[in-house]
Amino acid sequence: MTADMSIAKPLPIAEGDIRVSGLLQAPPDARACFVLAHGAGAGMTHPFMAAVASGLAARGIATLRYQFPYMEQRSKRPDPPKVAQATVRAAIAAAAQALPGLPLVAGGKSFGGRMTSQAQAASPLTGVRGLAFLGFPLHPAGRPSRERADHLFEVRILMLFLQGTRDALASLGELEPVCAALGERATLKLFADADHSFHVPRRSGRTDAQVLDEVLDAFAVWVDEVIAG
Repeated sequence: MTADMSIAKPLPIAEGDIRVSGLLQAPPDARACFVLAHGAGAGMTHPFMAAVASGLAARGIATLRYQFPYMEQRSKRPDPPKVAQATVRAAIAAAAQALPGLPLVAGGKSFGGRMTSQAQAASPLTGVRGLAFLGFPLHPAGRPSRERADHLFEVRILMLFLQGTRDALASLGELEPVCAALGERATLKLFADADHSFHVPRRSGRTDAQVLDEVLDAFAVWVDEVIAG
């Protein structure tokens, strides 16, 4: 591991038919690793993903960012769930090998978080202690529904939902009842005025960077609770 927490080191991920790129960012004092999947429209090097990784490194949490195959191939069409879920599993295995003994949590931004939760629901992810979602995409914009939450009830580990109150892909009228029904497994943290990308309007009196700090502070507190068991 590099002593410079600002540097992300390439970590190729290969398992079965999966061959994708990864970036490992691990501070020397890391107490956990977040296996972090990107959203549908932007890959692991997007500024938001880089900011999350650097912000977590500053909080003593390593990250392994990785690409889904379609993003690696510069396609605009996301992979089928089976391929995406296999990629999630390959990335988790790579993180466990790179950082042996470090507690793992998994999840990601939007699509990446949902593919991770679907993989966990289908069959438990080896060594993963909890799932964290940076904007869970509960439904398409303007079409409130809870159907995409059905698989979450098959997840038996802790889940953290980090959501903006203006998220068009997760109306609070749908999301809050889902989290309540999940019971103690689910923790919902809301960020006032933030949208699906955690952007806030100027009238909020806060910057996007300040909101991301709030998000990552909440994530770090939750990770400590997961580690403590």
